[in-house]
Amino acid sequence: MTIETVTVDGILFDMDGTLIDSTPGLLGAWDTFKQDYPHLDLPRILKTSHGVRSIDTLRKELELKNDPHEEKLREEVTRFESEVIRSGLVLLPGAQSLLDQLNAGGDPFNPKWTIVTSATRWYTPKALASVSLPVPPRIVMAEDVSRGKPHPDPYLKGAENLAVDPTKAVVFEDAPSGMRAGRAAGCKVVGLCTSHTYDQVKHAEPDYIIDNLER
Repeated sequence: MTIETVTVDGILFDMDGTLIDSTPGLLGAWDTFKQDYPHLDLPRILKTSHGVRSIDTLRKELELKNDPHEEKLREEVTRFESEVIRSGLVLLPGAQSLLDQLNAGGDPFNPKWTIVTSATRWYTPKALASVSLPVPPRIVMAEDVSRGKPHPDPYLKGAENLAVDPTKAVVFEDAPSGMRAGRAAGCKVVGLCTSHTYDQVKHAEPDYIIDNLER
């Protein structure tokens, strides 16, 4: 096995599927919403929505009528994310150890890593707290960009927050949409096979592929 050393100035982690296993929570949330929105095609949604902002997925899938200012949509986003947390989240293998190493070797006032997530400001701190992880400085959440993944905006914002050149940053992602966002931003991308098959990850063309943050 060949080991390649890559030097970067900043590290950008996706959250759900990379640091946290939200699959049980998402399955529970979609099952609940299926009761209120019988038209939902859950097998298709579960295949295509991972890594995409909740508001973008629910806007497309719920087909809400008479909601010109999206007040109902925002209420449903909060309800959906509440169901995800209620149904359960789990810290993924290697996440705590890797973050501990980064924190031990870095400047606490000028960290060179953060989280770039499609989750909202309401959900993110609650999700991290549920697995005993703090909210890192300079985090990027759904509301911080006008266009979510697979657009490059979230990872460009993450690199900007860390004050690093995107081409000198590495992205850790499990979702094809997030890997494409990282590549579009000019970052190196490490694809994790935590929520998708190896072939699905490979198809998104990350620079490197690993099983999870342990290896």
